Amino acid sequence: MKNVLSLFFLLITFLSFAQTKILSWNLENLGKSKTESTLNYIAKKASAYDIIAIQEVVAGNGGAQTVAKLAQVLNEKGFKWEYKISDPTTSSSYKTERYAFIWKTSKVKLKSQPWLERIYHLEIDREPYFATFEINKKSFTLVNFHAITKKRQPETEIKYFKFLPAAYPNLNLVFLGDFNCPETHSVFNPLKKMGYDSVLKNQKTTLKQKCKNNICLASEFDNIFYKTSTLKVLNYGVIKFYEDFESLQEARKVSDHIPIWFEFTLN
Repeated sequence: MKNVLSLFFLLITFLSFAQTKILSWNLENLGKSKTESTLNYIAKKASAYDIIAIQEVVAGNGGAQTVAKLAQVLNEKGFKWEYKISDPTTSSSYKTERYAFIWKTSKVKLKSQPWLERIYHLEIDREPYFATFEINKKSFTLVNFHAITKKRQPETEIKYFKFLPAAYPNLNLVFLGDFNCPETHSVFNPLKKMGYDSVLKNQKTTLKQKCKNNICLASEFDNIFYKTSTLKVLNYGVIKFYEDFESLQEARKVSDHIPIWFEFTLN
């Protein structure tokens, strides 16, 4: 009986490590403007996940310090978290920002120093931020991205993503973030032909200014693209955090995007 119990707990432990939950969130101007209570709220919503990918960290005005504060708040919730923040993106024609990753050290290991991808930095205003993580000696690389706005035609940037799997043939790339573009757009077809799929379908992720007829979400902008041959999605969803607030105006002090998430195992 003792041996059976030992095997059972070993299996539970293995499964808990094998399954990984990732949250991606555009936190709209994450910097000094976020209050302590807002950071506590964000941490509360994000603490159940193993890796948090953040877009729209302000390049100046305390962006990096605010990510550090968020990690500190998460550390007070029972797990040890570490974080990495990108340098400011190199765009001179648009809005320079940073990206961030925060992760539970007991669940995943950062394999190498994250980097801003410079190959297409002239073609992509906010070049993506790569980080390779390891679980049970298997690795995957998150490509954290925030595209230019819909008005500025994000597909003119996203079209370069089709070259990245060939540029990094030894990496298991997972593209995630705010694409300012729905997954049904033809710009994603080359990735789909390579065996990539989107986690979310027909899912709006940005907040309207006001809810109308109980419809509070506006556009299908945030998503996650993964290679179906290397990764198995177990569960996924969005967090409709705005339902915790009296109005969308209050909710938008946290962000104008809702977080998206997925749980997976590596093949």
